[in-house]
Amino acid sequence: MTTENQPATKRPTHRVSFSRIVGKKEDGSDKLGAAREIGAVWARNGDKKGGVIKFDHIPVELTRHEGVLFLLPVE
Repeated sequence: MTTENQPATKRPTHRVSFSRIVGKKEDGSDKLGAAREIGAVWARNGDKKGGVIKFDHIPVELTRHEGVLFLLPVE
């Protein structure tokens, strides 16, 4: 809700989640643990395309390529 003197609150466009690899399935594909929200994507200001990722938490497994990032749109 907006008023003349107060702009709408800016919300993220996407949530960023991370699932660590916890093992292998019988078919050889990675088995993932539960996803945890670690940040969000915010639209850039003005007419600039794309978004800015802001992390609240960076799992150590991410730095070792031991997991998967997911981007989920905010509804």
